[in-house]
Amino acid sequence: MTDRKLDQVKPEGESPDLCCSRRQWLKGTLGMGALSVASGVGLAGFSGLSFAEALTKEERDKMSPDDVVKSLQTGNKRFREGKMEDHDFLAQKRASASGQYPAAAILSCIDSRTPAEILLDQGLGEVFNARVAGNIVNDDIVGSLEFACAAAGSKVILVMGHTACGAVKGAIDGVEMGELTGLLEKIEPAIEATKYEGDRSSKNAEFVNMVAATNVRRTMDEIRESSKVLSGMEKEGKIKIVGSLYHLSDGRLEILG
Repeated sequence: MTDRKLDQVKPEGESPDLCCSRRQWLKGTLGMGALSVASGVGLAGFSGLSFAEALTKEERDKMSPDDVVKSLQTGNKRFREGKMEDHDFLAQKRASASGQYPAAAILSCIDSRTPAEILLDQGLGEVFNARVAGNIVNDDIVGSLEFACAAAGSKVILVMGHTACGAVKGAIDGVEMGELTGLLEKIEPAIEATKYEGDRSSKNAEFVNMVAATNVRRTMDEIRESSKVLSGMEKEGKIKIVGSLYHLSDGRLEILG
């Protein structure tokens, strides 16, 4: 495996448990002892790692679907704590020009506040990202996810909805506007499927977020029902289809059970 550059040493006195980089996590998961610094201080003794290379096929292939999910959660933790990795994007661009080996495919909303690569602290060449209002699926998106997993080797499909979703609010309000009308109709079944005794309006944030979570789960079911390729891979343990809800207020990625 190719080493990535470690450009910044952790400031003296900083607690090691506050440093939680993906490279540190991979080191523990994949047994990468060779990446320890000669002085005996391993990657836990560094923060602000500068990654000059994209994710390699060897790194990706050694990870299980559960490993990938954990890595994404760890990246979100770094984002929330303001300790994101020091990505050398120009170097990653050069390193990934001849090939890409993303570990996950993310289906997220078009909302400008939810760029998955940033929220999960991922570099170039590490995740596929399909974005559409309301994180809904259609044939083209399912086909793209099949490409990501069956052809390109990704091991996780992460469906990522978010709180205060405008598309969900629009569906609740029955908004009609050109082609948007048909898109919002795809979310309407999630409204009906959400059990809630309170105010079932778009002005009720709790109800909106519950519908958003239901919509994520329905999207996951639609992916499985629409694609024998992906459902077969999931049954064989080759991939995992995971639902999540990103919280705009605190930046937290909640994995939906």
